[in-house]
Parts: sequence; C-alpha cells; structure tokens
Amino acid sequence: MSRFYDFEAEDAMCVMHKMDEYQGKVVLVVNTATQCGFTPQYDDLQDIYEKYNKQGLEILDLPCNQFGGQAPGTNEEIAAFCDAKYGITFPQFSKIDVNGEKEHPLYKFLKEQKGFEGFDKGNPLSILLNVKLKRTDPDYKNTPDIKWNFTKFLIDRQGNVVERFEPTKDMEIVSEKIRELL
Repeated sequence: MSRFYDFEAEDAMCVMHKMDEYQGKVVLVVNTATQCGFTPQYDDLQDIYEKYNKQGLEILDLPCNQFGGQAPGTNEEIAAFCDAKYGITFPQFSKIDVNGEKEHPLYKFLKEQKGFEGFDKGNPLSILLNVKLKRTDPDYKNTPDIKWNFTKFLIDRQGNVVERFEPTKDMEIVSEKIRELL
C-alpha cells in the first residue's frame, strides 16, 4: 500500500524531491493556477505559511493547467508571477496534470485517500462550479477527480491524508485544521 512519503515530484527548477523530505511535518498540497478566480488564495496560503512554517508546516504548490487553461506559461513564468504578485516563499513545483491519463501519481494517491464530498454551500462560487461541471460531466459528484484549481489536501505529521478542501472552502477553516495538526 502506498504512502504519501513514497511519492516524488519535480520542483519548478526541475529538481526531483521525494515527499519523505517532509516526514514529521504537516503538509498542505495545492493544485494552483495563476489566472483563476481562486488565484487570490495565494495571499491566504502565503499568510498561513508565514504563520505556521516554523511550527512544522509545508505548503507544496503544484500548478495545473487542466481547468480552463488557467495556468499558462512555463514553470519559470509561473514562479515569477507568484513571486512578483504574492511574494510566495513556499515550495513551488513543476506544472502537472491532476486528472486523466497523464495525472501525477501523487494526485492519484491523494484522490484515492480523500474523494470529492461537494463544494462549500456557503460560497457563492459553488453554484457556478456545480453548473459548469454538470454540463461537462453529469456524474461529476460521484468521482474523486479534482474539480478545479486550488483543491487542497492536508497531510498530518505521520503522512496520513486527513482532509480534502475544495477551492470554495473558507481559508480560515483550512487554517484552523492546519493549526489543529501542529
């Protein structure tokens, strides 16, 4: 049986990193995009990282261009955008696929651990996402696939995937769950 620490991913500079580098840490894995309605979550993610990194939090940013082409550009261009606009200091990785034939093995594992449970009913964008997704896949609610950019997976210090947050989840709730694990 696979574990989070069994996987690896290439960073934005094309250096391979094994997830076992993060043993003993709380990790938030996020598929991101630079031209998405949720892109401003980079601000919240950076704030959370600055607040909790010294207590053992790592945030892993894995850009994905599968949702409306909202992560165009090279790894270098994405990293430059994130630095200039949001001052991102957490690890950024190479662009990947999170669904489909070319999905990254880490995301296959993450989705097996925590499937889709719906969008946050309190977020007005949930209705728009539900309508958009239903048009392309009437059965979308019954698959574990990533539905949109800024889906987050929370891994505890033992490497267990404990939470999946859809992009519509209030970032304060994400922060609270992280704090509970630290």
